[in-house]
Amino acid sequence: MFVPIATLIAAEALPAGELNAAADRLHAAGLAIGESRWIEPGLVGELHFIGDRAAADAALADYRASADVLVLDDGARGARLLVSDMDSTMIANECIDELADYAGVKPQVAEITERAMQGELDFEAALRERVALLEGLSEHVIGDCLGHRIQPMPGARTLVRTLRSRGVDCVLVSGGFHSFADVIGAELGFNAVFANRLVIEHGHMTGALEGGIVDAARKAAILMEQAVGQGLEAAQVIALGDGANDIPMLKAAGTGIAYHAKPAAIAAADAHIAHGDWTALLHALGIARDDWSE
Repeated sequence: MFVPIATLIAAEALPAGELNAAADRLHAAGLAIGESRWIEPGLVGELHFIGDRAAADAALADYRASADVLVLDDGARGARLLVSDMDSTMIANECIDELADYAGVKPQVAEITERAMQGELDFEAALRERVALLEGLSEHVIGDCLGHRIQPMPGARTLVRTLRSRGVDCVLVSGGFHSFADVIGAELGFNAVFANRLVIEHGHMTGALEGGIVDAARKAAILMEQAVGQGLEAAQVIALGDGANDIPMLKAAGTGIAYHAKPAAIAAADAHIAHGDWTALLHALGIARDDWSE
């Protein structure tokens, strides 16, 4: 039986008595309190309890203005597979929007991207519409874009490399493009990468895609294929994402984490990181800072 743990990661600092106050809130909500301790005084604390995670989430809701509150089963600490989205999750960009800037159509493409990530548009149709606007763009801009514009999310490399060092398989699944995802996946330390392929002929993008589309359903299917292939249960799988096309994947995993995410993704996830970087998840998984792989 898994025991829930609430981890508070302050955006700046929490008063010394705040962890006891948080424990009192959980007790008032009818939850049985176990161990509570500061991991890093004033910055990171955790509370073990017995009872409903949703009740704990509600009891600690006021802390979300100044801290990330991740209420997870301790089973997540034994995860063996991590599956993550790329754009606006592992990197701070939407690659297709950046390519569109080179093509002079960024405002038009970015608007479609935002609506797709909010769940307002069919993902595949929106993707094909945006890729069509890249027709004629030189493939050389991909290298320039990777070198000058694409930035990993803070803590992303530390998260992936730390989990890899602990025997966790890390898989990058992107509704974006292999041209970016292969490079980013290698840089951050992922085991495997799944993404879409741009059709390039004579050194220029044709405005088309090759093969099947990595959409919301495909992301969830990849997660399940990876888990089944390794003989893992859902409790041993963590999924990370930020947009509507990540929702099936977030729900399929034993632990779904939304990151600075759209409302629909937040509602589907088990927890949301809204203030900190990806090292917040390392805290929530009980991995001490001295054990992080930089």
